[in-house]
Amino acid sequence: MKEFSLRSVIDRHNLQPQKKLGQNFILDQNITDKIARSAGVIEGQTILEIGPGPGGLTRSILKQNPKHLYAIEKDPRCIAAIQEIGDPRLSIIEADALKFDITTLPSNIKIIANLPYNIGTELLMRWLDNISHLQDLTIMLQKEVADRITATPDNKEYGRLSVFCQWLCDIHIAFDLPPEVFFPPPKVTSSVIHLKPLVTPRYPADAKTLQHVVKTAFNQRRKMLRGSLKSLSPDIEGLLRSADIRPDARPEDITIEAFCRLACLVHSL
Repeated sequence: MKEFSLRSVIDRHNLQPQKKLGQNFILDQNITDKIARSAGVIEGQTILEIGPGPGGLTRSILKQNPKHLYAIEKDPRCIAAIQEIGDPRLSIIEADALKFDITTLPSNIKIIANLPYNIGTELLMRWLDNISHLQDLTIMLQKEVADRITATPDNKEYGRLSVFCQWLCDIHIAFDLPPEVFFPPPKVTSSVIHLKPLVTPRYPADAKTLQHVVKTAFNQRRKMLRGSLKSLSPDIEGLLRSADIRPDARPEDITIEAFCRLACLVHSL
């Protein structure tokens, strides 16, 4: 692939980042190469990238020789810039990632993406609903979101996102990136995080019931569970005790395994 300047691509296509699209571009190819390498084996794999922007990470992924790379982009300016790459392994999909059904793509796909800050969490939650379609995810998010994903009980960051991500995946934070590596610099530090779906969820539970239980609990996270979960059952205290959960506990005190026990009891009602 010939040498290029992402700055010249940005200037040529008038790609001044738009705040409403959550755009913060990485211009240093060494950093985008590092992100691609952190995703593990790319050669021969099918990859999905979200919001490629001027194409820095796109080029880094292609250097690792994937079987195919799908790039979803909603900004027409960026689509024109990405088309310049002209690689037959690259398919550009003009779409809103929040509305795109990833199950229309080949299964066992790897997601590698610098996610727009304004939709990153919502995208991840939607992908978790189709986790069996994915091989793994290597995504960049705000560090505060990565900390929530990896948080454990008795931590103020622990919440719904922690429970669902860890119920379905093995997770580790690969590395952090300071604001100055982006254009324009955001006001927060970012983290590259890797999620590897488990063959089966970590503990038995019905996904929709677990989601309802956990969401209900954390919607009123400062309340004791006997108060925040009273809509689940007329005898919520008995249900909690049957799940070996103290009724006066708060949601951040509860392990994923305990939430799953409770979800199984709720599902059987």
